[in-house]
Order: sequence, then C-alpha cells, then structure tokens
Amino acid sequence: MARRNLQCWWNEIHVADIRAPKPWDLRCRYTAEAIERWAIGTPLLSCSLPVGSRPQRATNFFRGLLPEGRHLQAVADRAKVTTNDYFGLLARYARDIAGAFVIVIEGDDPRSGRGSVAEYSGEDLDHEIDTLSDNPLGLHEDSELSIAGVQNKLLLVELEGGGWGRPVHGYPSTHILKIDDERFPGLVRAEAECLTLAHTIGVTNAPPRLEHHSGVECLIVKRYDRTVVDGEVVRTHQEDLCQALDVDIDASQGRGKYEAFGGPSLSQAARLLSIHSRDPEAELEGLVKLVAYTLAIGNADLHGKNISLLHDDEGHISLAPAYDTVPTMMWPKLRATSAVSIDGSTDFAKITVSRIAAEAETWGLDSGRASAAATETLEAVLDACPGTIDREDLAAAVSGRARAVLA
Repeated sequence: MARRNLQCWWNEIHVADIRAPKPWDLRCRYTAEAIERWAIGTPLLSCSLPVGSRPQRATNFFRGLLPEGRHLQAVADRAKVTTNDYFGLLARYARDIAGAFVIVIEGDDPRSGRGSVAEYSGEDLDHEIDTLSDNPLGLHEDSELSIAGVQNKLLLVELEGGGWGRPVHGYPSTHILKIDDERFPGLVRAEAECLTLAHTIGVTNAPPRLEHHSGVECLIVKRYDRTVVDGEVVRTHQEDLCQALDVDIDASQGRGKYEAFGGPSLSQAARLLSIHSRDPEAELEGLVKLVAYTLAIGNADLHGKNISLLHDDEGHISLAPAYDTVPTMMWPKLRATSAVSIDGSTDFAKITVSRIAAEAETWGLDSGRASAAATETLEAVLDACPGTIDREDLAAAVSGRARAVLA
C-alpha cells in the first residue's frame, strides 16, 4: 500500500507536501497557499528549498532533522524502520523538530491541540537520565520529537511553577538536557562554563544551567528556537548550515558535515547571510565574533551542524546564537584542528586576528571592521574569563588562547 504524503505546517498554514518515491528520497513541493503568501525564491523551509511551484529534492534538509550515529539506529529500531527510511522516521517523530515547522501525516491536523506535557517526578527524571544511553532522547510511545546530533540528550518542557516535564504527542520542548560522555568526564561542566562566557560577552542569548540528577551533572540549555509568550510555547524557524547548503551529512562515512569532507565553509555561510539577511554587514560581524570566540575556547568542532541560521516569517535570515561550545582542546582525543578553515588554515597555532580579518575580507566585509570585531570579542573573553570560568585549568587555557589569537 502506498504511503500517504507528509505535510509541513507553519502555525496555521499548510506550506508544503513531502512525498518519497523511495523512503530515503524525499521531495518537497510548496502549496498554492504558501506560493500566494510568500514570493517565489523566498528561503522558507530552507535556503536550499526556496519557494517555487515545482517539486524539489529535499532529502538532505529533512535528514538533518534526525539524529546521527547510534542514536539514529536506536530511534529507527523503536519505529521498526531502517535508518535510511527518512520518510518513516519523519512520519513517526517530526511533530516537534528543530525550527518552526510541524510535520504530520496527510490528513492529520496539527492544529488539533492534542500535544501535552507529562510532569516528571524526581524519580522519573532520574530514570530517564539513567537509561539515555539505551533510549536516546528518552522516547516513549507517545513521543513525537526529534533533534539532530550524536550526544545523549533529553528534550524537556519547563513548567510554570518550576520543575520539568516531558513533551507528549509533539508538544514543543523548551530546553535540551545533556549528560557527560563517559569517555570525556567533565565535558558538560566545561561546555556550561564556556556557554556562560558566551552569554556574558554576547555571542549567545541564554545562560546554561547545571543540575544534578541521578547522581550525574546535567547541562540544561534553553532552546533558542523556542520562546514562551503568555504561557504558550512559540516556535522560531532555524536550520543548520548543512541543511541550508544541501549537504549530505552521511557522506564520507558520516563526516560530510566537516569542510575537509565537502561540508560547509565560512565563506558559504557568509554568502547566505549576505544574500538573505536584513543587515549583511552586521551579520558578517556576528560571524567574525563567533569565529573569534570559538578560537578562544579552543573549540575545534565548529562544523556545519554547529552553525545555524534563524529565519523570520518574511524569509530573512540571521546568525543563530552560539551553541555546542565544547572546549575540545581540553581533551587530546577530540579534534585538534579547526573543523573549518580560516584564511586557508585549520591550525589553531597559526590563526590570529589578522588571519580572521583576511578571511572576512573574502566575504566582502571590510578587514578593519572585521579586525575590530574580532579584537573586541577576544578582549571581552579576557575580561570575563576570571569571573565566569571556575575550572582553573580551563580558565588558564581560554585566556592563553585568547592572547595567542590577539598576538
């Protein structure tokens, strides 16, 4: 029996249909309602899927909404489909995904309001965290959610009176919880301290929380694609660079998100911001600041899944706040060279403000303006580091990196 199509909704508007000639080959077509509402060429679902009347190949965008690695295998097993049955996985899990869209099976009305929140008791939350390795995302039979990545994560809803709940039937989650990787103890605390630093200097918009559950330290981060207005969770659209540039993240044995294996480059990110943003120069300055901050914390993992774009409802984009800010330099077994090249180099020891400015000049940003933005960011890191990073070796390493890039 042929599968019914899937539908993408943005608030009250049915914007696109998804069909799959094969389960791993997804095609997207905008509806007449979407074409009437938005101009042809508007990057609505994605910069790689502008509004138009013809069907478009959309596998890489929708694949990017799903987990990676063993987590993808686990969710596929639970849904009783293969890992490359992206259509089946979206049909099962895509009511609450990254961004503003809700994906449902044709004939299912996402406005029915059947989503709800199940409050966690302390014991329930502890159990969920204990079993994350075996049950990625803490999925239940009534879970209809997905998020990209390879880390152990749990999607939460913050309750009005305090505490946490579990999203049911696609209710929009508000926070992401991460736990330590057993191979890299202390990683979530280090990421939390670097996120606090990022918030202090203005490259991200929400401070993280560290909470203890089930005897482990948990990093809890507010989703930047969710806001709460009068008690109602409102979705904001976003996509990562791999989705925006139609990149196959599974290429090169799962390394397709890295520039060296065909993944996005900073110049490609800059080009999208130049074409589609309201204030290109300000957005390019923001990209410079993100690069300078990433170098300062020694994060070698700024690949195409870790840089994202926010979309407004008119099709303009802006750079999303910094996230996944892990100081990989503190763990020798993690990456030691930059995931993206900066002025042709991926060697942290060779990248300074002058090279950041030279890279930005190729984007069309004045080198003096780029140099000033990078310097301002690095000096802010040096000023804020002593009061925001408690771990002495990390504080020393970050301060040392910031001075080296300023040299």
